[in-house]
Amino acid sequence: MFVLELTYTAPVERVDALMAEHITWLDEQYAAGVFIASGRKNPRDGGVILAVAENRAAIEKIAAADPFAAHGVCAYRITEFIATKTAPALAPYRQQLP
Repeated sequence: MFVLELTYTAPVERVDALMAEHITWLDEQYAAGVFIASGRKNPRDGGVILAVAENRAAIEKIAAADPFAAHGVCAYRITEFIATKTAPALAPYRQQLP
C-alpha cells in the first residue's frame, strides 16, 4: 500500500486551472482499483492519496501521469507501507509481513 502526498509547487490558481483534468485522472485510478481514498490537505497546500499497487514503480508511473505533476504544479512524496491491520471495510487490502 502507498501514501501519496502531493505538495503544491505553484500558486493555487494554477492548480485550480488543472483541477478538472486532475479529477478525471483520479476517477480513472479509482475505476482501475488503484486508489482507495483521496482528498485535499488542510490547510490547502496539497493532497493525499491512499493507493494499492503491485510495486513502487507502478505507483511512480501513475503519479507522473497526474496532470498536476505533468504540468509542474505539485511534487509527490510516496511512502510505501505494509497494511497489516485495517478497518473491516478495508479487509481486502490487508497484507502479510514478508
